Amino acid sequence: MVIFIPAWYKKNEWCENEQNWHERKMHTEFDDTVKQIQLYHRNKAFEYSICVLGFSPNFRHFLHRQGVYKAPYFSVFDAINECESKRARVFSFHDLDWIPNTEFLYTPFVIVAMFHGRKYAQLEFGEDGNLIQIDMYEGDSVAIRNIYDDRGFVSSAIIYSENAPVYQDYYTENGTWKIRVFFDDNHVEINPERNFYIINLGKEPGEKITFKKNRYESIDEVISEIFNTFISRLSENDIFCIAMHNLHNKVISDNLKGRRTVLSFFEKRYNLEDKLTMLMLNRANYIVTDSKISCDKIKDIFGDNHNNIVNITPFDTRKEIGISGQLTVQKILVAVDNLPPENFEKLVLIFAKYFEENDKARVCFFTREADIALPGRLLAHARQVLEKNGYDSRMALEENDNGTTENAVDEMEEAQVMFFVEQCVDELTASKCIREQRLIINLSDAVNLYLQISGVSFGIPQVVSEESQYVKHGLNGQIVKRFEDLPKVLTYYLSSLNNWNNAMIQAYEIGENYTTRRLVEKWKEVLESIG
Repeated sequence: MVIFIPAWYKKNEWCENEQNWHERKMHTEFDDTVKQIQLYHRNKAFEYSICVLGFSPNFRHFLHRQGVYKAPYFSVFDAINECESKRARVFSFHDLDWIPNTEFLYTPFVIVAMFHGRKYAQLEFGEDGNLIQIDMYEGDSVAIRNIYDDRGFVSSAIIYSENAPVYQDYYTENGTWKIRVFFDDNHVEINPERNFYIINLGKEPGEKITFKKNRYESIDEVISEIFNTFISRLSENDIFCIAMHNLHNKVISDNLKGRRTVLSFFEKRYNLEDKLTMLMLNRANYIVTDSKISCDKIKDIFGDNHNNIVNITPFDTRKEIGISGQLTVQKILVAVDNLPPENFEKLVLIFAKYFEENDKARVCFFTREADIALPGRLLAHARQVLEKNGYDSRMALEENDNGTTENAVDEMEEAQVMFFVEQCVDELTASKCIREQRLIINLSDAVNLYLQISGVSFGIPQVVSEESQYVKHGLNGQIVKRFEDLPKVLTYYLSSLNNWNNAMIQAYEIGENYTTRRLVEKWKEVLESIG
């Protein structure tokens, strides 16, 4: 069996990254482990399970969003909470024990509980409409933050004093506290009257295990102890597929000595200069990276001393039809993340001049960053560059939430807006945006893996600064080393449908190497080589 150990954490904390439904998405849920589990789950390639080390009270909803709701899993904090149910439960906040005569105010974003005209609770909901948190007030300050599990109970509570968190309790389904984590020095106290946790590997009932100590120096120690007990109940033949992350690397390396492991490297989630990372690399049976660049970096470190290193992209390709041909304009996606300011300015001027010969072209500055002020800054920067160089700065007017520019309507009619910003934090939003593009341009040094794979899937020609496994010069795109060569490439793809169609055909052919079937085959080769 393959045991996946994901890195689904909120920044560098042992908890999930669930957001209130009304907040702008600050992160993407997709990563290498999500894709690996989807491959195994949908293709029934191997028997597998997930080991969740962090506190994840809304884990059932997370699995549902990824399309793997029935995926088997073991959760460290479920063991602490003594919760053995795997099913989400629908429940209403009206079912809670409220003070008699409580009034509920329904705002556009939250529900506020009022008692005698004073606010005493605020209810927050997740994107699926599930209750995730209730803040209880004393005066104008939060006194207790109750965190709700999607199985219908308070799984944790943070106690505040003078607006500062003091400690966090974790509860059983009937409300008994199990462990208490103090924020001042991070030490953990165990409830002496409930000093055990439950290991359930799918059998009812689970096995009760007594905690080794009544006090721990940190929650890391508690997680490590339960994780060690969990793996001791598994077969020696099981393989652990570990998402490399600095938060859990010590816990994992301390407990998986001598076990068969596959290390999975994804984007910027790891540090190759870290001693612990190097130790795990040396012990690993196999190393899987998300890109050829990462693969080559690790190979450079080991030379010929580690042969089991392979690049398996977490993104699969599929032939999809874009809608750029149905639009009256030609949208050009320009990736701006990690693009130096001076290069951004060069691109603005190149496109401003290009608009003189192609008034159907529109530039979409594409970013995956969640900074809410970023679109405004990008367009303001573009306007400064345009005005400084004698162009009409109104080509980069900013739109407000109503879809109209911040300036007067008559000013909009006089000047055609040509520059826009597409802020796509999650994959669904990004896919909708990419579907409309006629051309993709990414001239930053950082390879945007998702963007390149999506371009291949939609058959969109791509212009990049370095050739990669997904973009081949003269086939599905062009390699541009000098910015002054970009206008020729724009004309090549946007003035001739024949050139564009040829690139689309080549993109689909390249995509055949990264279909779901091919990714499953590569993973089978990895696991079968371990034995």
